[in-house]
Amino acid sequence: MRKFVFQNDQYYHIYNRGVDKREIFNDNNDYLRFLFSMRELNNNLLHSERTYIRNQLVRELNSETSELSSLTKVKYFIELENKPRLVSLICYCLNPNHLHLIVKQSERNGISRFMQKLSKSYTNYFNIKHNRSGALFQGTFKAVQIKTDERLLWLSGYVNGNPEIHGVGEARRWPWSSCQDYIGLRSGNLCKKEVILSQFGDSSDYNEYVKMVISGAREKKGDMKKYLFE
Repeated sequence: MRKFVFQNDQYYHIYNRGVDKREIFNDNNDYLRFLFSMRELNNNLLHSERTYIRNQLVRELNSETSELSSLTKVKYFIELENKPRLVSLICYCLNPNHLHLIVKQSERNGISRFMQKLSKSYTNYFNIKHNRSGALFQGTFKAVQIKTDERLLWLSGYVNGNPEIHGVGEARRWPWSSCQDYIGLRSGNLCKKEVILSQFGDSSDYNEYVKMVISGAREKKGDMKKYLFE
């Protein structure tokens, strides 16, 4: 049982890995599905309500071509983003066998509801696709409250630099994290970057900060066991 209650307007580092250290993302479509779910499920809507919105848009746009289907998806997300969100996503990293998120809770029990929906939806997708059953993640997600601005900045660098810290790939080239959005190589809007970037002169300054965090984290791996999922 968790020893604390998530508080609104507070920041938390969320992390989890695959059961038995197994990979939870096998190909690009798996990563894309998880990212899609992070957008789609960050609200209080029931599955039936989301399906109704989606079907209404399909009928309105007569979505029969791939181009119109893309338009439907854009309009679908616009509709969802007008709904109250459970959390504000600050940054994220999806690695082959584990994930990291930094979030700020927006509604009561928002983090717990968001992570429960996200885990259930992705596990169902993954099990059907890969013909398996049972749990995909190693128990309940881990969470640590971020109590200072200094810690929030450092953890943003740690999460955005996570692929490089683990030797998965160069952070600035890893497409499955928010790093490229933070350093100006991509213009995604999934994350609320202002709370971090407002404390730096520009994205190049933040890029140098991430490099510093990566270097420091790799040197101090022995002191960071609770964050590491080798």
